[in-house]
Amino acid sequence: MTMILLPPSEGKTDATGKQKLDFKKLSFPELTKQRQELAAAVVAMANGPAAKARTALAISSKQDFEIERDQKLLTAATGPAWSVYTGVLYDAIEIDSLSAKAKSKFESENFVVSALFGLINVTDRIPAYRLSGDTVVPKIGSLTRFWSDSITSLISDQDEFVIDLRSGNYVKLGPTDKAIADQVVVPRIMQKMPKGAPKVVSHSNKATKGRLVRTLAQSIKSVTNVEQLAELAAKVALDVKIIKPTKAGTPWGLDVIVEVL
Repeated sequence: MTMILLPPSEGKTDATGKQKLDFKKLSFPELTKQRQELAAAVVAMANGPAAKARTALAISSKQDFEIERDQKLLTAATGPAWSVYTGVLYDAIEIDSLSAKAKSKFESENFVVSALFGLINVTDRIPAYRLSGDTVVPKIGSLTRFWSDSITSLISDQDEFVIDLRSGNYVKLGPTDKAIADQVVVPRIMQKMPKGAPKVVSHSNKATKGRLVRTLAQSIKSVTNVEQLAELAAKVALDVKIIKPTKAGTPWGLDVIVEVL
């Protein structure tokens, strides 16, 4: 089986309906106490002095709606995580246009490492919120320190082939354990340049990751090794290159070269 690790998106869409956040219904109940502790601290921060909340959340007064979201975390409407997270990566998946079979596969294989909820499945119902991986929350401190042991252990416990599509801050929230490095591949999206070597470009990186996730959802079988992943990645790329680990405890790499988007 395959476990695809996604980052959340900074942009989020408010959910509609009457279902509120229910910690007991989220995947990985081992994280329930941590989630409740952190959510309470975030709500308290949002209800405190606005200037301090803006500084902690790295926003301006024009984004005070983000503070309001955090104030209402426990009472706001929720939706499946894949519908709450918006942005280039999630838009590129085009989830609503997947066939029923592909959507079911997408839902079973994809997980998000969230600054607020830790490790969740894309179907878990969450509210829109503001909290980044590098935020320091009063009474909690560094989220890396808060989450890393728990998330790292949970990823290892799944005993799956892991495709890690997270960005830096979200890798730090739960690095994959060196003990399972031979089961982990970290794709690197590179954009072909008019001159010189390919480079990492943010928009191309996110959009290509989204298209790769869509391709994986549409594939008949789950990916269980880097060669199978490279074959599917070639469908959304000009070229792919498998990077074999040079030392023990290092995951596989996969360079995915794309055209300018």
